[in-house]
Amino acid sequence: MTSENNAFDEQHYYALLEELQAIDFVLVELNLYLDTHPTDANAVEQFNQFTEKRWALANEFETLYGPLQNFGRSYSGFPWQWTEEPWPWQV
Repeated sequence: MTSENNAFDEQHYYALLEELQAIDFVLVELNLYLDTHPTDANAVEQFNQFTEKRWALANEFETLYGPLQNFGRSYSGFPWQWTEEPWPWQV
């Protein structure tokens, strides 16, 4: 749903998911690098910046389209949103 008209915006939905996937990829790569280079201050700073960006983007997605994860990792609106499709892992 967009904030302007509360209609499902499929293009925006997929754009946000794609950006989240790209950020997740960067975070995994930085995590692996930092496992072997823990004193690289620049890499730690990049990791923290991407983490902050991911939290903000995930919050935007969940506000507009519902939870990204279940089992208490994401809030659900009312009524229970896990009955609404598409689920993030289906796209």
